[in-house]
Amino acid sequence: MYLHVGNDVVVHHPDVIGIFDLENTSVSKYTKEYLRMKQQDNRVIDVTQDIPKSFVITCDKKGQEKVYLSLLAPRTLKKRWEEIE
Repeated sequence: MYLHVGNDVVVHHPDVIGIFDLENTSVSKYTKEYLRMKQQDNRVIDVTQDIPKSFVITCDKKGQEKVYLSLLAPRTLKKRWEEIE
């Protein structure tokens, strides 16, 4: 199964590590550093052309993490994720 994260982008449901509210979590210096490092590693995929509201972290079977920036609210993504389970 797949989770739709916005703009016709889907991620493999079992690969989802977490869904986070960008506004609330980006206050932390650790989150800022994590996102900055993933950006430098070209592991951030921006699926919106506006200000993102959330981000989804995935990890595939090879251990490769990706961060998807989404326009969708974290509550919406969480609800979709729960519907899949």
